[in-house]
Amino acid sequence: MKKTLLAFLTSLALVQVFSQEQGPQPTLIPAPVSLQVNAGTFILPKAITVEAPDQPALTQTLKELKDHLSIPTGYVPPVSKTANPAATIRLILNKTPDTELGGEGYRLAITSKNIVIRANQPAGLFYGIQSLWQLFSKEIESSKPVKGISWQAPCVTITDYPRFGWRGLMFDVSRHFFTKIEVKSFIDEMVKYKYNLLHFHLTDDEGWRIQIKSLPRLTEVGAWSAHRVGTFGTFSVPGPDEPLDNGGFYTQDDIRELVAYAKDRFVDILPEVDVPGHSMAAIVSYPELSCTEGAEKYRVISGEKFMNWPGPQAIVDNTLCPANEKIYPFLDKVFTEVAALFPFGYIHVGGDECAKNFWEKSEAVKQLMQKEGLKNMEEVQSYFEKRVEKIVESKGKKVIGWDEILEGGLAPNAAVMSWRGIAGGIAAAKLGHQVVMSPTTFVYLDYMQGDAILEPPVYATLRLKTAYSFEPVPDGVDPKLIRGGQANLWTEQVYNTRHLQYMIWPRSLAVAECLWSPKDKKDWNSFARRTEAQFARMDIEQVKYARSMFDPIFTVKRDDNANDSISVGLSTEVDGLDIYYSFDNSNPDNFYPKYTVPLSIPKDASMLKVITYRDGKPIGRQTDMPVEELKKRARLKKPE
Repeated sequence: MKKTLLAFLTSLALVQVFSQEQGPQPTLIPAPVSLQVNAGTFILPKAITVEAPDQPALTQTLKELKDHLSIPTGYVPPVSKTANPAATIRLILNKTPDTELGGEGYRLAITSKNIVIRANQPAGLFYGIQSLWQLFSKEIESSKPVKGISWQAPCVTITDYPRFGWRGLMFDVSRHFFTKIEVKSFIDEMVKYKYNLLHFHLTDDEGWRIQIKSLPRLTEVGAWSAHRVGTFGTFSVPGPDEPLDNGGFYTQDDIRELVAYAKDRFVDILPEVDVPGHSMAAIVSYPELSCTEGAEKYRVISGEKFMNWPGPQAIVDNTLCPANEKIYPFLDKVFTEVAALFPFGYIHVGGDECAKNFWEKSEAVKQLMQKEGLKNMEEVQSYFEKRVEKIVESKGKKVIGWDEILEGGLAPNAAVMSWRGIAGGIAAAKLGHQVVMSPTTFVYLDYMQGDAILEPPVYATLRLKTAYSFEPVPDGVDPKLIRGGQANLWTEQVYNTRHLQYMIWPRSLAVAECLWSPKDKKDWNSFARRTEAQFARMDIEQVKYARSMFDPIFTVKRDDNANDSISVGLSTEVDGLDIYYSFDNSNPDNFYPKYTVPLSIPKDASMLKVITYRDGKPIGRQTDMPVEELKKRARLKKPE
């Protein structure tokens, strides 16, 4: 018995040593379909050779592979277009298609001798390379040479392919304009996590961002507003002589360049022209498109209040008028040029948040309703959407729009992007229409991601753990009709690239995994661990991200046994953190009281300060929470 026990303990020790020799487990995001960690480690030699197929679609991929390897390491790998079994890195296109992989899947095998990526299509090789980078030491992300690093990766066998074909991120460049270089950077970051679609929100009340040569005023006038910073929706109305010099637009050559840049990275660009609401920039450019008197005095919105919510109810009319026959030739010109610039098969036509209160007062709309037998304003919008669909389809494209296009009757061939929860997607799918899931409750990246006391103010919160719970296929819906999903970044309150990055990461990591990885592979604790590893890589890249997952969460309850008393619960999204607090206005550390049970607020205390630690080191931001704010959240009356 003793010998058996000794043998068992010895074998257990060997397993532990063997595990340590293998190093830490891979931290890939999104999680692959299958990952097996094998014995041993691959160490990148100084003399690297790369075998790659002679494919024009891989030209940029191979350039980036060489740069990614050579810049941090100093090793310069030659690329051979002929088969070379001895090559350090082999990229192989299957002569006979591997039916399991499809067009975007890959198999990645790393041994102590070499790296082999196989795929059916160039896109699969590209995604295999994205996984490869995540398997190397984090310093591989450096834009400068790094000394003293053993460039190594674990020996693994990976089979991987996406759950959904539509894996999108929406970038609103209308509310605030972002340069062509900034859009390219956006694409560079999204493809690392296997997103393949950029939804380009190009028009809105705050700016028209795409050159339409047949309608030059759209960018001469509609692309410019007054400069404002602060809290969007509260800005002062621009004065009559105030310069309108804030904004910008993309020329058609810019668009072609961006489309080509995205294509080289296996990304499609979905253009959005948001109509009939969200159209102030168009109306300012061409006031005759409105049915409302005085439209010629309108100006592009600079962030002042112009809508009342809920509703929406427009204070000034920002809609294209469905009863105005001038808008349809206008849209024909717009979509003719847009369709020629973007190869993707869909054009997004918006359709959301259309305020109809000016339509209700319009004699022209009343006449249209009588002529067409339309019963309500929803049917008026449906009339508009159906005409728009015919225009778009005449350009060889399909229509997709926000879920409001369902109201009043859906155009025959339209696809629906469900944003107001999942109900619109369910309804569209049950009617047999294609659906992309994009619900606010899970994927709206403009929402706050931590406690409102810390975050730039927005009207709602979306935490990382909630984003990770996103499931694109609702119960009872034919999965074949769910094309996939996407996360949306609206930029009313996003003024620059650094804040853009902060809002996108890490929640876009969560959505990426929801769209690529098998449903049964999802595991929050694993994802949180892998996300933290990505933070280290982003630090090297100098990409900004939010660490809200480590911050305290406050849960406030009213004490039923006392009229003016509350209890405060503290928690975190990530397991294994210690929470320390103070009520005495000093800044707590790990020598302060540790949270174990809900807190009662001491008499006369005015501030609760909280910080999180792991292994004796601070990990979250200190949160200074006024007691008055806690009482407000508990819906208590302010003490007299």
